[in-house]
Amino acid sequence: MKEFDLIKRYFAEQPVQRKDVLLGIGDDCAIVVADDKHHIAITTDTLVSGVHFFEDTDPRAIGHKSIAVSLSDLAAMGAEPSWISLAISMPSIDEDWVEQFCAGVFELSEYYNVQLIGGDTTSGPLSITVTAQGLTPVDKRLTRAGANAGDWIYVTGEIGDAALALQYLLKNVAVEEVYRDQLLTKLHYPKPKVLAGQLLKEYASSAIDLSDGLIGDLNHICQASNVGANLVLDSIPLSQALVETLGLEQGVKLALNGGDDYELLFTVSEDNKVGMETALNNANVKHTCIGQLNGNDKITTTLDNQPIQIDAKGFEHFLHD
Repeated sequence: MKEFDLIKRYFAEQPVQRKDVLLGIGDDCAIVVADDKHHIAITTDTLVSGVHFFEDTDPRAIGHKSIAVSLSDLAAMGAEPSWISLAISMPSIDEDWVEQFCAGVFELSEYYNVQLIGGDTTSGPLSITVTAQGLTPVDKRLTRAGANAGDWIYVTGEIGDAALALQYLLKNVAVEEVYRDQLLTKLHYPKPKVLAGQLLKEYASSAIDLSDGLIGDLNHICQASNVGANLVLDSIPLSQALVETLGLEQGVKLALNGGDDYELLFTVSEDNKVGMETALNNANVKHTCIGQLNGNDKITTTLDNQPIQIDAKGFEHFLHD
């Protein structure tokens, strides 16, 4: 099967056909329409076999996650996901693999009304690059740089399960069978918090998606906003699976460093706190306050109301033991 046959057979036919796509798959460029009331948010992420997923990972899961990580970036900006481009390199064309991969891509795309409008295919080591674009109102969007001292720090969902699943797959920890499916689903099929991002752009002062570990991503907000943070470790929402497997202290440490959560970390002022909590509660979005920003440039951590030193840096690309 040749490149364009592959594109026509597996990628061109899809359930979403948006009216604002003037020219989609099949030309050198895609052409999309945006009105004068919106900006287009654009993000690009690459997943590499052996780095971001194991070679034997279910292709459906790889397809799902390749889209989810980019949509999570858009969610952190408060953007409405609209279009994606996909570039994939493969050692060879395995049609069964491609079919399952596309199933994962288009299931998530259909759920969020996102259209694949182009990309590239080539021969090489397995690698997937997704560029996602979304609309934000001209006068209302989230960034990492809007936080202020005194703002409260929140996260959605529970933190650390994906990292625990990875440690289980690496055979570094034993996990009870009753928890395995739950943890592996968190790792392989993350759910981008798009709805939460849409709501938070009305209330939050800053936001970031949790991809590289809680402490590392909080540091990104602090640096961009020129603030520090007081982080209450016992408030970090951990699942029963994580606590029962590792205990509270080690569970917290994994949540701080692990990454791959794709939840949202965000800040909100005292004035907007009640409105934000009401909006998220009405949408059934779990959220937890885990600390408060301060006016210095340091992140301090407490456990049981006592200061505690945490050796936590978060995930960094290209750094290996």
